[in-house]
Amino acid sequence: MEVDPVHENNFIEMEPPLSYGSLDIDLKPSFALDSNSVGNVKSFLTKNKPFPIRGERANFINIPHVVVMVGLPARGKTYMAKKLTRYLNWIGVKTRVFNVGEYRRRSTSLYTNHNFFRPDNAEAMCLRELCAMNALKDVCNWLNSGEGDVAVFDATNTTVERRRWIFNIVVRKLGFKLFYVESICNDQKIIESNIREVKLSSPDYVGVNPDEAIKDFIQRIEHYKDIYHPLDEEKEEHLSFMKIINTGEKVVVHKHEGHVQARIIYYLMNIRVMRRDIYLTSAGESQNDVLGKVGGNSSLSERGLDYAKALADYMKSQDIPRLRVWTSWMNRTVETAQFIERQKERWKCLDELDLVSYRFTRGESYEDLVARLEPVIMELERQENVLIIAHQAVLRCLLGYYLDVSSEKLPYIKVPPHTVLKLVPIAYGCEVEYIPLNVPAVDTYQERPSKYKSQTVEEPPAGVLDKESSSVESNHFQNGDTNANEETDK
Repeated sequence: MEVDPVHENNFIEMEPPLSYGSLDIDLKPSFALDSNSVGNVKSFLTKNKPFPIRGERANFINIPHVVVMVGLPARGKTYMAKKLTRYLNWIGVKTRVFNVGEYRRRSTSLYTNHNFFRPDNAEAMCLRELCAMNALKDVCNWLNSGEGDVAVFDATNTTVERRRWIFNIVVRKLGFKLFYVESICNDQKIIESNIREVKLSSPDYVGVNPDEAIKDFIQRIEHYKDIYHPLDEEKEEHLSFMKIINTGEKVVVHKHEGHVQARIIYYLMNIRVMRRDIYLTSAGESQNDVLGKVGGNSSLSERGLDYAKALADYMKSQDIPRLRVWTSWMNRTVETAQFIERQKERWKCLDELDLVSYRFTRGESYEDLVARLEPVIMELERQENVLIIAHQAVLRCLLGYYLDVSSEKLPYIKVPPHTVLKLVPIAYGCEVEYIPLNVPAVDTYQERPSKYKSQTVEEPPAGVLDKESSSVESNHFQNGDTNANEETDK
């Protein structure tokens, strides 16, 4: 999620002033602090939070973290930043992206062509530095307020001076933890694909001929190359960072610190930039569904078997290359997949939420379910086309990850029975298509209590479960801000 810039007088200040480029930034912590002691900050931040009451997520972050993206334009930095933010929020770490390019756009409409990014354009350079400072102020304010755990500072950050400036503020003055993520790409096919698929939709190029826009953007990249200094293990040996080369072909990790950075590294090592489709569907109607029984491991009903056959026919009609089929170990999911002539894998972690003991002492919660589904997410990020046949609660958690749904809304995401959900990950979000296969079924969905209905996750529009229809209909949804583009501001 991105946060709108906040330019008010309540920003954090710090002594003494630090100079960056032609501008000064003067910050001071909003809490009492001896200016000679960073330890006081760390003591303030590392006080153990109370043990969470039931229903709340445990917060395992005692010191705020700042993740700083590094790299030339069109290297997938914003793609990584947004995916990382979505993942961390999904596992319960409050995270936001602060994109310097958005600050620049809100500050000026001066951009006309690549000359705006020339290193010798003093006026534009001054403005870009100011936007970076405003963004970093907002990062510090947000973390210092206690509202967030991890802030992602999304910009090119291509110079040693810029990275040193960030380190002085974030680490030396505020005592936060800092981790750099550099994306390096030398594969021209990947770069050209990024430019065509993402950059041409940038607000900078509205109404511009695509060929002219590509030419201008390539020249913009050349300006950055003039001042670009990759992270250096010797000259910047004090920094914690990772380098991702050619979208995961090679990964270098230097001096990472702690559990949070380890999880960030593991996640970013697994993501791949590729066009693929992910299909989700709940198991066909079971005998227990017909009887109104909760839980159990019963087989499919007659209508459930009809759905299994309809699902196999639909998947065959799509002619999906290298499709893999994942099910849980429970009878109804295995039986739902039985007519599909593709390689199948059974995952124990895809088993249904323990509905009998849910919310009782030691019962499994949605938070527990998210934790056990993490290996599935990691493997999904590495896979091409996958069909997952699982259970309502499991699919809600997976949808929560791809659609960036908050944890409190997870239990109320509606997953229609006997319906295929087609997910297509795109640059900064995910498109969803609901495809009912027109086999009647018992709908076990339970709505959110009436006093919370105004906050319920939006359901598919009327007609998505139209059992009288004689043809497959589909409904499209899309999450993510399609206008949010990877930025090339320094």
